[in-house]
Amino acid sequence: MMNGLTAVKESGERKWIYPLIRKGIYYKWRSVISYVYLIVFFAGPFIRIGGQPLLLLNFMERHFVILGQVFWPQDIFLFMLASLVFLVCIVLFTIAFGRIFCGWICPQTIFMEMVFRKIEEWIEGDAHRRKKLDAGPWTKTKIAKKTAKHVAFILVSFLIANTFLAYLIGSENLLKIVTEPVSAHAVGFGSIWVFTIVFYLVYSRVREIVCTVICPYGRLQSVLIDEHTLVVAYNDVRGEPRGKLQSNADPLNLKGDCVDCGLCVAVCPTGIDIRKGTQLECVNCTACIDVCDEVMGKIGKPKSLIGFYSENMIRIKEKPSFTLRMKGYATVITIMLGVLCYFIFSRGDMDMTVMRSAGTLYQEQPGGYISNIYNAEIINKSNENRVITIRSDDPAVKVKYIQAPGQVMKGGMVKTMFFVEIPAAHLHMAKTDVKLQLYTGKQLKQTISTTFVGPVND
Repeated sequence: MMNGLTAVKESGERKWIYPLIRKGIYYKWRSVISYVYLIVFFAGPFIRIGGQPLLLLNFMERHFVILGQVFWPQDIFLFMLASLVFLVCIVLFTIAFGRIFCGWICPQTIFMEMVFRKIEEWIEGDAHRRKKLDAGPWTKTKIAKKTAKHVAFILVSFLIANTFLAYLIGSENLLKIVTEPVSAHAVGFGSIWVFTIVFYLVYSRVREIVCTVICPYGRLQSVLIDEHTLVVAYNDVRGEPRGKLQSNADPLNLKGDCVDCGLCVAVCPTGIDIRKGTQLECVNCTACIDVCDEVMGKIGKPKSLIGFYSENMIRIKEKPSFTLRMKGYATVITIMLGVLCYFIFSRGDMDMTVMRSAGTLYQEQPGGYISNIYNAEIINKSNENRVITIRSDDPAVKVKYIQAPGQVMKGGMVKTMFFVEIPAAHLHMAKTDVKLQLYTGKQLKQTISTTFVGPVND
């Protein structure tokens, strides 16, 4: 794997990259995926599933919604498990397909290549014209084009910032910021412009440096890929020695299929030369495959001089295979996904924990009853406030509150203390199992078994 920063000159200065855009079969598929992603991204905050948003990550209020499922801080173990599943999935995909996530699914790449790069080409022209424009003097045409481009960049960044904020505070709160006076939502309005500036700087100035320097995933790739990993690669066995196409080639000095046109470098959004081997800057965007296939078609050579290859496919003609290492990760992912789905779909929206007060004995009450004191903690995981009551499944057993639970706010928690009274005639052992039921209105939410201590009656 080659190392080095293609976006930085030897002197340490920024090397601006002007990638050409060539529309091949892979570019078309990437475009389809990008359009679907963009539609879902911008529509996501307004899509409802069972009355809940498609996705909400409200860290300030510790309120999270994923695919209509509401999660509160009490479900933190589910987030940890989901994060582990996500990380293992990334590891597996990297082992199998290299950095393909970066080139096809990563929001940075999608917005940069499919939104901002297209705006730039539409206003300033292709890569050659943009490079010439930047190098030229500040004329009226240059000022007009630069102004138009950066105004468009700010407007798109503003739209992205609003959508991003909607995922953090909810679409309802965003609409309030947009429609109500600024003075009523100064923090929210300020946040929108902070995000706008960040997105604008990322896509107008930072660009590929996010992928080559800031994001640690490229360095992680060098640890995870091996000789079986499918990555975008140059078939040097077929392509070398490279050389310009000649009509009267010497049969004793045969050249490889690579005509050294340099287009694979010209289209690369991170500025690498794929012919130098797998490099950490490569995001597997497949732009070099599209342009190389186009050149091979024009000169009558077989396509896929650059393609999805593993090292063994190039060196020893090995066919792609699902290796033991990949099978192991796939098994781990399947098990973890199963466990995660079980916890998500089996969890209730109310949770009660009951404990008998430590250090207390039973009490004798009027009417032949024996009582124990209990403490309970009740968590409301739903998205609505609820009035709760605690009962017993046995009509002979009474529950008398010392501290009534009353109403539990959404995502909130209350503590309550109460007596459980049982007729002494019903007690035949020192310890008796009692079932307590948690109700919201007439709806039974949970049944808890606890221990009741009393005298032994013969």
